[in-house]
Amino acid sequence: MKILVLIDGSKWSQKAALHGVAVAKKKNAKIVLFSVLDRREAKAVAFNLGARQGDFEKVRSFEEEIWNNMKRDIQDVMSEMLKFCQEEGVNCSIKIVEGIAKDKILEEANSGEYSLVIMGAYGKSGKTRIGSLLEEIAGNVKPPLLIVR
Repeated sequence: MKILVLIDGSKWSQKAALHGVAVAKKKNAKIVLFSVLDRREAKAVAFNLGARQGDFEKVRSFEEEIWNNMKRDIQDVMSEMLKFCQEEGVNCSIKIVEGIAKDKILEEANSGEYSLVIMGAYGKSGKTRIGSLLEEIAGNVKPPLLIVR
C-alpha cells in the first residue's frame, strides 16, 4: 500500500501527515509527502509588496526572494515530517514539484501508484470553510480521499 499525503505547510497538512503515519503503521504502507510550489503565488506576493512600497522596479527581485523562501520553507517542513516518519518507523519519501497545485495533485494522485490520498480540510489561509483546493480536486481523485480536520 502506498499513501499520498498532500503538504502545503499549513497546520492542517501537518495533521494530515500525522494521520498518514498512523494509517501507514497499521497497514505497513509507504508514505509519499507531496507538495506543489506555484510560482504564481510568489509573483502575486511580489507585486503586492512592490505596490505597497511604490517601487515596481523591485518586483522581479522580490519575486525571486519570495520564490526562494517558499522553496526553502516547504523543504524545511518536509524534512521535519520525513524525520518524524523515520522516527516512527514508517517508510516515507518526499516529492516537491512546481506547477499549478490542482493539476499536479490530480496527475500524481491518479497515476495509479496510490491506494489512498490524505489531505487537510483547510489550507494555509486558515479560513473556516473547506479549502478551495479540496473543492477543486475532491471529485476528481480516483483513489479514496481522506480529509483531515
